[in-house]
Amino acid sequence: MTAKRPSKVSGQKETAGGLTAVLNALSHAWRKAGIGRGTRALRYVNQREGFDCPGCAWPEPGKRSHAEFCENGAKAVADESVKRRADRQFFSAHSIDSLREQDGRWLNAQGRLTEPLILREGSHYYEPLEWDEAFDLIAAELADLATPDEAVFYTSGRTSNEAAFLYQLLARRLGTNNLPDCSNLCHESSGYALTEAIGIGKGTVSLDDFEHADAIFIAGQNPGSNHPRMLSTLQRASRRGASIVSINPLDETGLRRFKNPQQLSGYVGKGTLLADLHLPVRINGDVALFQALAKALFELEASRPGQVIDHDFLTSLTAGFDEYRQSIASRSWGELTRVSGVDIERIRAAAEVFAGAKNVIFCWAMGLTQHRNAVANMQEIVNLLLLGGHFGRSGAGACPVRGHSNVQGDRTMGIWEKPSAAFLTALQKAFAFNPPSHHGYDSVATIHAMDAGKVRFFMGMGGNFISATPDTARTQQAMARCRLSVQVSTKLNHSHLYTGHTALILPALGRSDRDLTGAREQFVTVENSMGVVRRSQGVLTPLADTLRSEVDIVANIGRRLWPDDTIAWHEFPADYDRIREHIGSVIPGFSGFARRMAQDGEIVLPNPVRDRRRFPTVDGKARFTVHPVDELPVAEDQLLLTSIRSHDQFNTTIYSDNDRYRGVSGSRYVLFANREDLHERGLRDGMVVNITSHFDDEKRTLPGFTLIEFDIPRGCVAGYYPEVNPLVPLEHTAEKSNTPAYKSVVVSLSRGN
Repeated sequence: MTAKRPSKVSGQKETAGGLTAVLNALSHAWRKAGIGRGTRALRYVNQREGFDCPGCAWPEPGKRSHAEFCENGAKAVADESVKRRADRQFFSAHSIDSLREQDGRWLNAQGRLTEPLILREGSHYYEPLEWDEAFDLIAAELADLATPDEAVFYTSGRTSNEAAFLYQLLARRLGTNNLPDCSNLCHESSGYALTEAIGIGKGTVSLDDFEHADAIFIAGQNPGSNHPRMLSTLQRASRRGASIVSINPLDETGLRRFKNPQQLSGYVGKGTLLADLHLPVRINGDVALFQALAKALFELEASRPGQVIDHDFLTSLTAGFDEYRQSIASRSWGELTRVSGVDIERIRAAAEVFAGAKNVIFCWAMGLTQHRNAVANMQEIVNLLLLGGHFGRSGAGACPVRGHSNVQGDRTMGIWEKPSAAFLTALQKAFAFNPPSHHGYDSVATIHAMDAGKVRFFMGMGGNFISATPDTARTQQAMARCRLSVQVSTKLNHSHLYTGHTALILPALGRSDRDLTGAREQFVTVENSMGVVRRSQGVLTPLADTLRSEVDIVANIGRRLWPDDTIAWHEFPADYDRIREHIGSVIPGFSGFARRMAQDGEIVLPNPVRDRRRFPTVDGKARFTVHPVDELPVAEDQLLLTSIRSHDQFNTTIYSDNDRYRGVSGSRYVLFANREDLHERGLRDGMVVNITSHFDDEKRTLPGFTLIEFDIPRGCVAGYYPEVNPLVPLEHTAEKSNTPAYKSVVVSLSRGN
């Protein structure tokens, strides 16, 4: 693929939402799915009697509108409900080599996959095969493994709770915990940080808490493009007087002003001002910034004793406060402001907002989770919240915002390479087999293991593993060492083109599709970012009778492997309630799951921190943690690169080459840079450059990126994900969580052609 220069750079927009968002949503739905099919899909998305949006995991309000979707949610729904098909005629006309020349946007635009396909060893073309042949091939390969750990089962957030539960059961019945998932690539650091500090790896707020918060801090997150329905929540908070503070290298449009398309005011006037204060933190300067906020809070407490820090809470429910206070006292203002890149006046202004708020919510996303010191980022947030006792009360708490609709649910269902002993014991009791207890491979470890020849079988339940993971060339090389790779998918992507010796594509039903598996109307369930599990039932007629549900696909593999198993694999596709009954007996909080979903359509999972102000740690106390102000070594001629998403994409799915909010059209091969940094290097806006990443003694270079002057801190540049993924070394990961450090890569620039 040849990188192309942008056709237009118009400058960043000041307001998100409004009429343009509505027109874009309808245009995508009607153009891709047709007026009737597209309108029906939008009518039922996020409704109680409909299906959960396949986009982000922001929860639905109790009272829902007739159009309970955002612009980017509508794009995700339209992309799935598209009428165009990538069928056998398409694949007979396009070789693997020719498809590899296309970018991800073109591949995705070819339509829905409609029948099982096989790429036989040595062939250059996919060809159709029957479902039974595909299942037999998978079962034969799995049965022939020297050890179960030669198999890997990857999962994306699109997978339902029911399919995820069966999927982990399949892997563990085989004898492996090799269950990497997209959590490994995004919020794994959040889970580690929160579990160590407060005893639970999930957030501690509900959607209702946003109606009672006095201050909302949003760090490393771009809600306007990645979680647009969050903007209406923030708008309500702003209008009733809550303060909103944005912490991010880029001052994103979505946190400036918002015109709510569901209100008349969304079509006139300037919109609602959201963020009262923006802190332009340098890339990887978050630990220093959060410690600076703490230092300012301690200073305010000294001048207003008892009004800033909740000493009763600290004494009764926390540990490690004295060590933390001493650590903050040892930091100098010069060090903290230099490393964070934020001046002391803004820091003190943010501290005043924090100190003056009775209830504080702190939100974050992947701008914090994908650094070498990512776990420290979130634990410093916990430290701040602990100072004010902002846990276990209305309007306060920690809020990691998940970017995929059921990525949190997959983990709840047991999709994890490090299962707890309690989970394995419950699984053994429910299904009468001995699940493996040794840890498996996460996503990065999977790539290392494939590259070393330790993995023969790779199965991906949704997602786009090749494009989502770092060090793209190395990942492609590693996948090629597998004997068989299997992708359960709805649309074509690069993971179908860089495969094992033999490859299968198994076409699955999407969220919006009616599921008549077992000759009955089936529904599945998903979990949002705030621990609410709700039913999801598709309403659209599938494009082909050959599509199968993920539940049916997994159950049929189990049937082929163990035809006389004590686990009744053959019964699961007939009635998904049978799966829910097992979930209720294995997973805490799901007792009576099938009955409760039939009665109420949703359940709220218990959360001891949120519900009872109880920290499920060894001693029942939350922990302050102490971290160094750890700077990445950056030479004078080098910069720090962070990956970002455009407004016209969802994860690795690209809808167009445009980024409306940042004012870029016609190309994704651009690099946003500070004007002064360019001037110092003899570069200027519009020039084409090559980007080289530096890690240990290794260098990786991507050519053909157009420079765009942008309001970004000195020493920082930003490029689109997944286009810049080849620059991210596989070994450059977060401590403890092993999440790829996409958000802080040392690079240098050179003039291109």
